[in-house]
Amino acid sequence: MEFSDPTIVLFGKLVLAAFLGILIGTERALMANQTAGSRTFGLVSLGSCLFVVAGASIDAQFIGLVNFDPARVIAAIIQGIGFLGAGLIIFRENNLHGVTTAAGLWVSAGVGAVVGFGMYSVAIFSTLLIIAVFFFMWYVEKTFKHWFAEVREHSGEELK
Repeated sequence: MEFSDPTIVLFGKLVLAAFLGILIGTERALMANQTAGSRTFGLVSLGSCLFVVAGASIDAQFIGLVNFDPARVIAAIIQGIGFLGAGLIIFRENNLHGVTTAAGLWVSAGVGAVVGFGMYSVAIFSTLLIIAVFFFMWYVEKTFKHWFAEVREHSGEELK
C-alpha cells in the first residue's frame, strides 16, 4: 500500500518512532523509577528516525551532488547516543547505576533508525523484545537476588 504524498509517510515514520520510544521509556519511568523515561526515550527514538529520513531525503533531492551513506548516519547516531548514555551512568562507592537505562536509550535509537529506513515490523518486534527484557528480566533478577540472599543467609547460619 503506497501513499501518494511522501510527506505523510515521513510524518508516519516520525510518529511511529516516537511512539515506540515512549513505550520503551515507560518501563524505565514506571517500573525502574528512573529519571530518563518516556519523554527521553521517545525523543531519542524520534531523533534517530529524523536523522535517517532527513539523510535519505537530502540524497533524493540532490542526486549526484550528495552521496548518502546510511552507515555514516547510523555511526553518527551511535556515537551521539553513546555520549548521552555515558552521562546517565553513575558510579557511587562500589555500585554502578544507570547502565540499563543507557543501554535502553541506545537500543531505542536503533528502533528509531530502523523506522526511518522503513523497517516497521523490525522496529515493532524489537520494541516488544526490549520491553520483554526490561519487564521479565527485572522479575528474574529480583527472584534470583532474593534466592541468593536466602542461600547466603542460610549458609551463614550453618557456619556459626
